[in-house]
Amino acid sequence: MKANTIKFFSPEENVPVTKKAKAQSKPTGYISGTGKLVLPPKTLEELDIDPLATRFRIGTQEGKRTLKYLYLIPSADAEGTFAMTKSGRGFSIPLDVILKKGGVDFEKTKYTFEITLFNYQEGVVGYELAIASSEPKPEYTGKPRGRKPKKDLIEG
Repeated sequence: MKANTIKFFSPEENVPVTKKAKAQSKPTGYISGTGKLVLPPKTLEELDIDPLATRFRIGTQEGKRTLKYLYLIPSADAEGTFAMTKSGRGFSIPLDVILKKGGVDFEKTKYTFEITLFNYQEGVVGYELAIASSEPKPEYTGKPRGRKPKKDLIEG
């Protein structure tokens, strides 16, 4: 047998394949009809946030017209930060004017958000809120692109 016709195995190939565990669901919240970011108690517990003591700097991606992501950065300063207020069973942050300017029509549509953690600075963990609408995406009504199907070419 020739040396170049032999396929050698590595020890990594002999390891049994294990099924990946299901990804844990991310903590969620919603935007109320009055324009408040509402964080339920379960979400606050998962993220280990003390709602009465924690204040947040809130921002979004620079240069974007509509809000798709909000960033909450915990801050010790009282100036220029937002505090959480008790509302119902959970806690909320009133942002009605900012959300309206960002194109979020919370009065007519229900919005939810998923929270993911990210490292803002060394020792500071921020929260990224991905805002999603519960309304289905409108159907595309623009001009069709690309080649015409063959049946249209024969007729036309």
